Amino acid sequence: VIGVVIGKTDVRSFPDRKNIGTERCTFSFTIRDSPTCFINVQSWGREGYIRSLSESFRVGDCVTIENPLIQSKEAEREEKFNPVTPSGYKLLLSENHSVVKTSSCYDTDTRLLALLHLPVKDPQDYYSLGDIVANGQSLHGRVLNVLAAVMAVSE
Repeated sequence: VIGVVIGKTDVRSFPDRKNIGTERCTFSFTIRDSPTCFINVQSWGREGYIRSLSESFRVGDCVTIENPLIQSKEAEREEKFNPVTPSGYKLLLSENHSVVKTSSCYDTDTRLLALLHLPVKDPQDYYSLGDIVANGQSLHGRVLNVLAAVMAVSE
């Protein structure tokens, strides 16, 4: 699978239930290869492997993923922590079987660069900040997609 990385999480670690006293690490990222197709990728493993893999690319890089495990996603559970994707699947990376290679998008396909700027949500599925202010009470407790722009950044 070849795509541009459009999102990425930080590395997280958890106690390994099978090997007491050790930790397993994970991180995930989302790749896109067309305007309508993007998929979440998750990797679990030893800390050294996961940190090295996570540091080997960043958002905006093009990656080639070789030999991932393809697995059906559990929509309600998965999309609580990852972007909602149009695919019913996710990719899992394994230290022993999978390979992630990075390359310049210019070397791979310049069309992939344009995909970085496309929204991943339906344009009709957003609330503006004005809508939220005007209808705040009726929206209480709901999960919303917000469309906003940063006007300034300061301390």
